[in-house]
This record gives sequence, structure tokens and C-alpha cells, in this order.
Amino acid sequence: MRQKLRVAAYAICVRDGQILLARSPAWDGTLEWVVPGGGMEHGEDPYDTVRREVEEETGYRIEVTGLLGVNSSQHVFRSRFGPPVDHHGVRLVYEGRIIGGELRNEVNGSTDLAAWHDLDAVPGLVRISMVDIALRMWRERPATGRLADLQN
Repeated sequence: MRQKLRVAAYAICVRDGQILLARSPAWDGTLEWVVPGGGMEHGEDPYDTVRREVEEETGYRIEVTGLLGVNSSQHVFRSRFGPPVDHHGVRLVYEGRIIGGELRNEVNGSTDLAAWHDLDAVPGLVRISMVDIALRMWRERPATGRLADLQN
């Protein structure tokens, strides 16, 4: 079985009771809302990753105002061709404040739309679980930087 480690950085940006989200197609084509962010490039610092990814996906430049926590997940993905992959994802969740730029949609990227959503409306959105995890970190601000009930 192949093993794969992916490290990614995401930003929760909340202002005036709204959260900034991006929309991305799932593997089956379903459009889901995601937290702006993504995978680190080789040699890149996570702090730089989150700033780059937010700008790519939303058009905004952010100031990182804090590290909210780290979330880890592990799943085995079966492949039609080749051996299964044991995927370990490590996700750093930062808090960010908009300092410049203008809201726009990503072109030729992993997302197709960026928008502000009322915090109260988030439970009704089609979204990935990382949205809920990151929002919990933002609300609870765990002293250890992890939501113990979600770790494997």
C-alpha cells in the first residue's frame, strides 16, 4: 500500500457576521463550499501557503492574526488502477483578516466561486466537513490547538 502525506493551510475570515468561503466541485461533480486554503508547495512555509491560497481563491490579501489549530485525518483510498493509497492529511487552520484586494472568483483553479455567507446560513450550505471543523476551532479556540473528539 502506498502512503501519502499532504499538509495544507486554511484561513477562517469572518467579518460582520459573515464567513468567506470558496466553492469547489467534489469528485462526483457536486459543488461544495470549502474554507479558502490548500496544499503546501515543497519548501513553502504554511504561513505563506495560507496567504497565497486565500488570494488565489478569493482575490483578497489577508493578514494572519492567529493559528487556531491543527486537524489530522487518515483514509485509505482504493484505486481502480494500482494499489490503494493510505492518505494522511494534516490541516493547519489560521484566522485571517482581509487587508486588501477585491472579491473575485478563481480562474483555472480548484475553486470556481468565492462569496461571503452569513454564519447562521452555513448549516444549510452543501459544504465539506472542514468548514465545520474550522468554524469550531474559530469559536472554541482550543488551548491545545486541536479538537480532541475529531482526531484519529
